[in-house]
Amino acid sequence: MTPFKLTDELLAEIQQLIENRQNDSLRSLMEEVHYADVAEIIDELHEDQATYLIKLLDSEKTSDVLTELDEDVREAILGNLSSQEIAGELAELDTDDAADIVAELPKEIVQEVISKISDREHARDIVDLLRYDENSAGGLMAKELVKVYDHWTVLTCVKEMRQQAENVTRVHSIYVVNDQGILIGRLSLKDLLTASTRSPIRDIYISHVDSVNVNEKPEEVARIMSKYDLEAIPVVDEIGRLVGRITIDDIVDVIREEADRDYQMAAGISQDVEADDSIWDLTRARLPWLFLGLIGGLGAAAIMGGFEEMIARHAILFFFTPLIAAMAGNVGVQSSAIIVQGLVNDDLKGSVGNRLIKEMLLALLNGVILAVGLLVFTWIWKGSFPTALAISISLIAVIVVAGVIGTFTPLFLHKRGIDPAIATGPFITTSNDIFGILIYFWIARFVLGI
Repeated sequence: MTPFKLTDELLAEIQQLIENRQNDSLRSLMEEVHYADVAEIIDELHEDQATYLIKLLDSEKTSDVLTELDEDVREAILGNLSSQEIAGELAELDTDDAADIVAELPKEIVQEVISKISDREHARDIVDLLRYDENSAGGLMAKELVKVYDHWTVLTCVKEMRQQAENVTRVHSIYVVNDQGILIGRLSLKDLLTASTRSPIRDIYISHVDSVNVNEKPEEVARIMSKYDLEAIPVVDEIGRLVGRITIDDIVDVIREEADRDYQMAAGISQDVEADDSIWDLTRARLPWLFLGLIGGLGAAAIMGGFEEMIARHAILFFFTPLIAAMAGNVGVQSSAIIVQGLVNDDLKGSVGNRLIKEMLLALLNGVILAVGLLVFTWIWKGSFPTALAISISLIAVIVVAGVIGTFTPLFLHKRGIDPAIATGPFITTSNDIFGILIYFWIARFVLGI
């Protein structure tokens, strides 16, 4: 299959077909295009053109297109559709995707849209999902799944499964519940096919099944599914009743969003923004951390001002200030990045004390190696061994302290329930810059006897 590529020529052709109302040609052109590629096309069209295309194509396709669109584009298109048309789109979607779209609709039309969905059970499932926090397993799950009761025979089970599977896009697992609807296990398709048709399900099901609670955080669900290589995981309520399932495609979205959020936070962006957002939104996201950098810079300048006399007598110390600050910031970010990654992947083992000792030894080793090279270079360049020694010892101390700060800070934030990803950005860089410069001049004063 040749990867789809949206060219200027193709986009112009589609726009021309829309303007000329050549509906048959437009349907024919879009027939073999994947819904994700149709969404890419719509993102490039004007609002009226995008709405026209959505209305023209079959809801079986456009419903999936809506889930792939940028949120602002989807909101604009839905604003141009009637309640009946929106209901038609929702009827073709799995309940989790439908609930996500309903949650974005203006409150005054939600009830009207829901009332126009012809499949009342589908409508009830959507409403049920809306009561869960979007930042939970309940807000992430879908109602579509295949479940069987443990008292059924294999023959009854197969008949019921055929009916249930009609509403399930992909059958990952067959879940077994008791009469109270409590999840008790899963069913192997191989065991189902090889067992006698008169055998009860309770004799052949597998009692072990991984599940998550409706209130579990999406990040934890992602960690569990990743750890156990699951394509889907059942969701249970507070008393263990099976209420839905989460599939791998939803988890991929969670992982991607979390990665985007952490990447922006590490870059000093405090809100979830995109390149197409307004200048004001982008400014609000960036400015807080820029202010932090400004304060850090003023703090560093104030510290250097306190050593003005020493700098005047040993001007060479001033020239190495950027190097010291840069090394402190780099080491701090490296240490914090490793810790944050370990926290996210749940890979950190042992006590905090052992982790700090290990990081100190690692930083000490790196610092000594780098300091030796710096000592030789500075001694040859300026011919003053005491000055070269002062700068080199300062570098070792700064690297060790930066490593400890970079390790301790994300662990402390995580313990306090704060996203440790902020420790990989300007926060850790600025703090290490200040501490680095302060330590640098203190040690230089001591070694040089000033």
